[in-house]
Amino acid sequence: MTSPILVTGGTGTLGSLVVPLLRDAGRPVRVLTRSAREPRGGVEFVTGDLVEDEGVDRAVEGVETVVHLAGGRKGDDEAARHLVRAAKAAGVRHLVYISVIGAGSVPLGYFRQKFAAERIVEESGVPWTTLRAAQFHGFVLAALQGMAKLPVMPAPRAMRWQPVDARDVAERLVELTLGAPAGMVRDLAGPTVYDMADLERDYLRASGKRRPLLPVAMPGKVGRAYKDGANLAVDGIDFGHRTWEDFLAEEFGARPARHA
Repeated sequence: MTSPILVTGGTGTLGSLVVPLLRDAGRPVRVLTRSAREPRGGVEFVTGDLVEDEGVDRAVEGVETVVHLAGGRKGDDEAARHLVRAAKAAGVRHLVYISVIGAGSVPLGYFRQKFAAERIVEESGVPWTTLRAAQFHGFVLAALQGMAKLPVMPAPRAMRWQPVDARDVAERLVELTLGAPAGMVRDLAGPTVYDMADLERDYLRASGKRRPLLPVAMPGKVGRAYKDGANLAVDGIDFGHRTWEDFLAEEFGARPARHA
């Protein structure tokens, strides 16, 4: 009998796409989740918490492949440390990790934690694969929706994003999961680099909202990192095929006009 693939973060944005793709490939799946759930459709659930190191040993028992998608605002390094300890003890043969483009380069806590987790995975002694991806379209949309609650939307100068569709990331992760450990693979980003102001204008057109944009400068090391494109994939990159405009059309029913 084929051993289950353990997916952490299996009920999140990315995990909810990865799990059914693994099932479509004929693989049984086990999901580590903080809330108790009944098994369904070839998916079993183990209750636990990576940051608190609860239920992790039980989750990896009998597992040969782990897909680590769980993440948050803090504690990613601790979660990775607890997972690799349990995975190594259980004899896991392949650990797949999702990270972010700019880990180790953008001086923000989220990126630093992702970079620390990468190092923990690499040094674990468990054969591994790490994929760095750009920000998801849905993340960008949520950020813009929050900014649009203000009467004037700030438009950071020299900030560029290369958003990618979560479905493209899920498909690539499943391909990597079903393959052999590959170490650090090519980054995955969307097909287009956008100025932040252009993303904002696209969102406003698609949603039918009207907001003036206020150009603002990002100060300090963070501003310099974004100005230098530390969050963008430059070399060794794969591109998703679903565009930001396609995503907005799905969300709002109309494609924004192309930039002049």
